[in-house]
Amino acid sequence: MSANWFDHAIAAVAPRAAARRVLARQAFETLTRGYDGAAKGRRTESWRAPGTSADTEVGVAGALLRDRMRDLVRNNPHAAKAVAVLGNNIIGAGIMPRAASGNDKLDRKVDALFTQWSDMADADGQLDFYGLQTLICREMVEAGEVLVRRRLRRASDGLPVPLQVQVLEADFLDATKSGAIGTGRLVQGIEFDPVGKRRAYWLHAEHPGDAYGALQNWLQSRPVPATEIAHVYEKQRTQARGVPWGAPVIRSLRDLDDYEVAELVRKKTEACVTAIVFGDDEAQQGIAPSVVDADGNRVEQFEPGLIAYARGGKDIRFNQPSATGGYAEYKRASLHTISAGFRVPYELLTGDLSQVNYSSIRAGLVEFRRMIDAVQWQLFIPMFCAPVWRWFTEAAWAAGQIPTPEVPVEWSPPKFEAVDPQKDAMANLLSIRSGTMTLAEVIAQQGRNPDAVLAEIAATNAKLDALETWSEIPISFDVRLEYDVTRGKANVYACYVWGRTLRRTAYSTLDGRSAPAGGIWRGARVTRRRRGAVCCAMTRARPPSRSSTCPR
Repeated sequence: MSANWFDHAIAAVAPRAAARRVLARQAFETLTRGYDGAAKGRRTESWRAPGTSADTEVGVAGALLRDRMRDLVRNNPHAAKAVAVLGNNIIGAGIMPRAASGNDKLDRKVDALFTQWSDMADADGQLDFYGLQTLICREMVEAGEVLVRRRLRRASDGLPVPLQVQVLEADFLDATKSGAIGTGRLVQGIEFDPVGKRRAYWLHAEHPGDAYGALQNWLQSRPVPATEIAHVYEKQRTQARGVPWGAPVIRSLRDLDDYEVAELVRKKTEACVTAIVFGDDEAQQGIAPSVVDADGNRVEQFEPGLIAYARGGKDIRFNQPSATGGYAEYKRASLHTISAGFRVPYELLTGDLSQVNYSSIRAGLVEFRRMIDAVQWQLFIPMFCAPVWRWFTEAAWAAGQIPTPEVPVEWSPPKFEAVDPQKDAMANLLSIRSGTMTLAEVIAQQGRNPDAVLAEIAATNAKLDALETWSEIPISFDVRLEYDVTRGKANVYACYVWGRTLRRTAYSTLDGRSAPAGGIWRGARVTRRRRGAVCCAMTRARPPSRSSTCPR
């Protein structure tokens, strides 16, 4: 801050005092500075920003947010579409596990056992394991949270593994249970021990909103050990319970509904009166326009196509409804806000692709896919998939079906459909050849089990070999493999083969020793080298006419 005229006047007789005055004023101004967002004034009078804890805020508003969000999903198409889009991208066909203990025999046994059990995983007997994933994900997005309870079964129930899981809505959790309990505490139905670890969930026996449950013992709740419950929700702060994902735009969804209803009513009202007839008959000179039916009775309700007879005049005037300006722009802007609140691209929420091209939609999906990837690996897999896998292995071990209760697992989320499959396939191919990815990683990204895919490929190739399948179409392929040229080996190979269909790659070193690249073609021999490429002939193939000719 610069000195003012008074500071200069003081400085003329007492320079040191003037300097202290200026410095003190600068220090005072520094203390009063702050964030504009924290300023208080007329513009922020109605801004309520309490400093309550996350649990307090969820405890006050959680139940009402759930009820309103469910109502919107039932009746608002955009809310229903947002929930469906998130569920389809997070789960898709299912997040699939594969045992990864390193023991091939054990892994195959566990995978086969899980495949059998997954068909009967639902305690209600309707969905398989992957259908449960979709239901749980929908409930997590729509209601904000969902509970999954372990249900152990008898060996006589005929299940591959004596275990099933039961999906419970968040309403089963007794939110009235809050306060101290022994040495621990209760927070909205969740019991914590003295160190803050979850110890139990207080659950109602029936849904509190069910008519039967309300008449029975809906006020009673009992603790269920936390080891029997998987609580799935998005943890945005340190809260114990979740909130609907669409909470930031609940009012926007409701306002858009009200706006569309008002606009529709206005259009219907304008369409009711087709024309007004102004007559000079004395019988028609009333205080206000009137409409009569065939019996002469007055009609006091507008209907489409009515003609009103007004007092005085000798003319007829037809109604001309005015066009509504800005309706499309307002709706598009509102849907952009709603899509941002749900963290879903506008194009996926509405299906409107009129404002995008290939490059923009591809770039827009990158961030969405990154968010989905984070939800899968940081939320859904650790909160639901991992506990269920642990329950499964423990139940299988207790039943004597596997030798250990702990089996490491790897999860394969569903693949993202490519906007341009050819470009994505070429990118994967280059990644494999450059060594930045493995074939197993690429297969896993497609949402499949690499071991199962490779075994299927091997079985198919063996079947084709047994059938001695021949092809009349010439086939060309190249194999790029890196070698140390100082050892007399080429670093790039290209084989052009005519005749029998080749299903796998084979290559040869320059010294004539053949080496298979995971295939059956072990008789490849070098015939000629030209410009860093090796032309090779397949000795096991039917004698081709052009097998030893290098490309020019």
